[in-house]
Amino acid sequence: MVREAIFSMLGGVEGARVLDLFAGSGALGIEALSRGAAEATFVDRRTDALARNLRDLGLSARVDRSDVRAWIRREAAASEAPVYDLVFCDPPYTLAAGLDAALRAGLAQIVDRDGKLVLETAAREPLELGLPVIKEREYGDTLLRIHSLREEER
Repeated sequence: MVREAIFSMLGGVEGARVLDLFAGSGALGIEALSRGAAEATFVDRRTDALARNLRDLGLSARVDRSDVRAWIRREAAASEAPVYDLVFCDPPYTLAAGLDAALRAGLAQIVDRDGKLVLETAAREPLELGLPVIKEREYGDTLLRIHSLREEER
């Protein structure tokens, strides 16, 4: 239900360059690929289930087994130009409190200025990024926010 809500809120993702942080099984990035996204990069500390899902579905994607904060720092430092149009971020609720600064700083370097960030967080203690919220919906204990990354809105 939550995944369908995300894509309903987003609209089309055709041609998008997608980044799936805390990817887990890769459900969000894989769904984006199935809806016409051009490419996807998945980042998580554990990638076994994700790799298996991509293989079973015959999909090709970049998969980085890494701590998300460290990965964002490395990519931001190496980035010559923004690479991604759409970012999915579904961190474990217990890690959310320490992510705000890392996400804000790093995403500005690797996400296109017209990009969007889809954040799935705890409704009771949501992760606050200080980015403009385009859409917001609550589903039980889960809060979905779509943030704009446009520079002039920051």
